[in-house]
Amino acid sequence: MNPYAKLTFSLSLMLGTTITISSNHWMSAWAGLEINTLAIIPLISKSHHPRAIEAAIKYFLVQAAASTLLLFSSMINAWHTGQWDITQLNHPTSSLLLTTAIAMKLGLVPFHFWFPEV
Repeated sequence: MNPYAKLTFSLSLMLGTTITISSNHWMSAWAGLEINTLAIIPLISKSHHPRAIEAAIKYFLVQAAASTLLLFSSMINAWHTGQWDITQLNHPTSSLLLTTAIAMKLGLVPFHFWFPEV
């Protein structure tokens, strides 16, 4: 892999993490998580081995499903509370969906079956 490309992906990972940590709005937190997802996929599949490509596809599919759950959770919360603020997570359904989405993104039990293969 080109050193400039590797540097760009590494800087994108740091940028996405910084955006996610410093956000107060659900959409900016989601954007930071998506920047991280899109920056790490080329790093996973850089060896051009079929297993690496398979791992990158599995990673992308799990992260896309978890991002969908995160956005759905934030929409339910905004619908019930009228705010998109992260600190106002009061609805139980949105709390459950957010916990599920974060568990999928982190590879926690019981959503960990994809993690060892990646």
